[in-house]
Amino acid sequence: MAGNQANVTSVDALDAFRAGLIIFQSKARRALDDATDELRRTRMWLQHEQRTRWENEMKKRMRALEAAEQELISAKLSSLRDNITFQQNAVRKAKAAVAEAEEKLRMIRKWNQNFDAIADPMAKRLEGLRQFLDFNLPKGITYLVHAAQTLEAYAEVQAPKDAPNAAPAAEPEAPSA
Repeated sequence: MAGNQANVTSVDALDAFRAGLIIFQSKARRALDDATDELRRTRMWLQHEQRTRWENEMKKRMRALEAAEQELISAKLSSLRDNITFQQNAVRKAKAAVAEAEEKLRMIRKWNQNFDAIADPMAKRLEGLRQFLDFNLPKGITYLVHAAQTLEAYAEVQAPKDAPNAAPAAEPEAPSA
């Protein structure tokens, strides 16, 4: 009959593992929440803040270009024809600034178009992990609780049966050096 019996000495390892899983679940949920929030903030930053910033910057730079062009036209029409280099440089710089703003807006539009295609597969993976943490892991934790209860009940049932017949176990001798 000894071959059909389990030698249950402690369920502390199951309890420790269960406690570790609960801590992991809590930390993993926080990390997922942080990642989801960061993804949302990045989307808002790109779609709204950066787009609005560069659209406003574009308007400002276009106004500066128009002003520089008007100054150049005025300088050409006035008697200061010999000294229009400053106004020409101002127009050149203003055109370069407008071109930079156009490039930034073009890149932001491109990033906006590609953001969901890049971010959505990662977000789906995060959601899969969240599903695991919210549904599967609690089932595993519950299973460990039931397993520990079952093993404790088994150990209690086996202990009284073996107690009258068994002599106290002798401590193993420490090896002498």
